[in-house]
This record gives sequence, structure tokens and C-alpha cells, in this order.
Amino acid sequence: MKIIISVLLVIVSLFASDATIDVVKKADSLPSIAIEDASVSYDATFKSKFFKTIAADLNVLTIFNVDKSYRNVNFDASEVLYENKDMNYVLRYKLVQDDARAFNVEMKLMRKNDVVLTKNYKVNNPDIYMFVAHTMAYDINEFMGENPVEWMKRKVIFSRMISPQVSELVVADYTLTYQHVVVKGGFNIFPKWANKEQSAFYYTSLAEKIPTLKYIDLKTGKSRIIKSSDGMMICSDVSEDGLKLLLTMAPTGQPDVFLYDVKTQATKKLTNFAGIDVGGQFLGNDKVVFVSDRLGYPNIFSLSISSGAVEQIVYYGKSNSACSVHGKYIVYKARESSESFSNNTFNLHLASTETDFVRRLTAVGVNEFPKFSADGDAIIFVKNYQSQSSVGIIRLNHNKNFLFPLQVGKIQSIDW
Repeated sequence: MKIIISVLLVIVSLFASDATIDVVKKADSLPSIAIEDASVSYDATFKSKFFKTIAADLNVLTIFNVDKSYRNVNFDASEVLYENKDMNYVLRYKLVQDDARAFNVEMKLMRKNDVVLTKNYKVNNPDIYMFVAHTMAYDINEFMGENPVEWMKRKVIFSRMISPQVSELVVADYTLTYQHVVVKGGFNIFPKWANKEQSAFYYTSLAEKIPTLKYIDLKTGKSRIIKSSDGMMICSDVSEDGLKLLLTMAPTGQPDVFLYDVKTQATKKLTNFAGIDVGGQFLGNDKVVFVSDRLGYPNIFSLSISSGAVEQIVYYGKSNSACSVHGKYIVYKARESSESFSNNTFNLHLASTETDFVRRLTAVGVNEFPKFSADGDAIIFVKNYQSQSSVGIIRLNHNKNFLFPLQVGKIQSIDW
């Protein structure tokens, strides 16, 4: 257990030609958008929650100046409300509960009273209304010709600490509006999606005699043990096809990065350094990025799976960890202060494997567990500041950060 705790502490725009160069998109140049609610079902509380969710989504898109005034209207009215007559766009929607109690949304996007986009949505359970709002924002973003924001519709999974050495695993939307506990009881940490479909996940259980990696199928609810190891056992990354895992294990007391084949169950040791090697991330088919203290302090390195050659790839910062990679870009956590008797600041930085530029992405608090979206458009991360955990979203192409606080507990780790 001592080994586990010590290693956990270690673990724990479009920019002209390079995403590490800051470009600020002026808000004054963005088109304005207002929202009109034409709902005929549901109570005021529910309608207010849906309105706030879609307003937040439009704001996160970062392509509009969003008017957050709540207004009612008749869905079939030929003109927008007088208060919205000067808006470039108006989003009008109607929430309807049908005879089968399904949740229906009719939506139209209007430009100067002309309807330019219409969509209908239906889900059986109104409790997942936030995913409908996310899809509406996605469709509007697509209509506007912006880069895809597929990540908006994806789920996140995180470990929430609710008391010392007691945690639960939660599936949520990126705003934490929806939360569903999928594993409770015991000390369960480091969840990791097992596939693109997000139909299964891995996680580390510390309820057994030794750290154990488990797999849960969300469709069937069935669980199985993948592998156990003395010292520690963490799945830090899953290959794009879901057939390979990168594991951090310490069977002899020294943590190293291992490659695990899901089909054959074969394990290959990738690092062999008399120190700490943890947190492997796939970089293409033959390379792995990982965290190591082989320079006397934690830093980011790459390793060739075929040749075993190791190369330092981050040169800014003296205590770097918790990295994620996408193409030529690396986002990592770096300690920005060294206070003995007060909280230290840990910020996220974006670096490129092709240039020397490094861009700081956060400013205060402890920012950790960064994860690129599949398209590289956004980064999700965890911010701990003033005794509160939040999920953060960084829109790289727009130089904007957004925070969504967790109301209960503290986030231990997260995956997207």
C-alpha cells in the first residue's frame, strides 16, 4: 500500500501553424444568439434546467455571444420575440411529453425570422435531457460550419472519493449534470473506457488483497478480473482498437510500464529503469509516452515499442506528470510552485513534438488528469481549488476554459 500511495502522488485560436501559440478570438466579433422556450409539457423547474443546459452548451461552443435571458414564446409564432429582434440568431425549442411519457424536443434555429435549421429529438427517459441539449448544440455547431464537437455527446467516467479510501465510479456527461453511479463500495480508482462506444470500462480495485484490474460491461453489468499485481495495477491507456492496454505495475516493488494484449492476455514489459516509470499513453502504433523520474525529477519521455529507445520530449518544467497525447501535441501537468507550508499550484501545459513552444493552459489550483478529445479539439481535466473539485473543458481552438463543479465528493481521476 505504501508503494501505491507514493506512486499515486507522483502520477497524481486555430493557432496559425501550431496549437501552442495563443490566438484570442474576440467576443465582439461573434454573432449573437438568444433562446426562446415554447414548451408545452413539464414543470417550471425542469424547463429551467433544460434552458440552463442548452445555454451552457451554446456558450461552450464559443461561436456565439449567448443571451442567457429566459423567455417564453409560441412555437409557431412567425417572428422572434421583440426583445430578440436584434439578435443574429434565435434558438426556439418546444419540450413535449408524449402519451408513452417519452421526452420530445422540437427545435428550430432562426435568422432574422427565417427558419434556417429544424430538428426533432426523442428519448424515452427525460432524466437524460442533458444529452439531448448536447446533441442540439452539436447540430447547431455543424450547421454553422465549425469544426466538429463530437466530444460534447460523449460520456465521462470518474472516481469520486466520498470518504478516506472509499470511492465510487460515476458515469456522467461532460457538465456533470447527469451522474450515474456504476460501482460503489470499497476503494475503486482510475477508471478507463475500454472502447470507443463507451460500452465497457476498466478500473483498479483495491478491495482485494493486491491491486486488481477489473473490466465491467455496462450493457450486461457483468464484471471480470483482468489482472492483479503486487504494489500497484493501473490501466493508463487503451489503444484505439481496444485490443491493447498500457498498464503500470510494480510486481517487484518498482513501477514500470507494461503492454497487455487483450486477446492473448500476454504482458510485455516496456520499461526497465531503476526508478519510477508510470502513466503510459499510446502515441501512434509503435510509440508510448510515459512519465519517468530518470532525470532525478518527473518528466515526460517517449519510448519505441519495437526498439526500446527512450527519448525526452518535454523540456519545460521540473516536475511534470499526468500527460495525454494527440498527434504531435502533448498536454501535461507541471508543478508551478514549491511551497513547504501551503498548497502548491499545478498547471497544465501544451507542448509540440515539432517545436519548442510551450503554452500554459491553466492558472490556479491543482489541475490534473488532462485528456484530449478524440479529434484534439478539446481537453478535459480535473481542477481542485479551494476545497472543490471541478471538471474543466479547454477549447484549444478558441483559447477558452470552462469549469463544471462537482457538488459532492472529490474527483480522484477521470476518463473521457
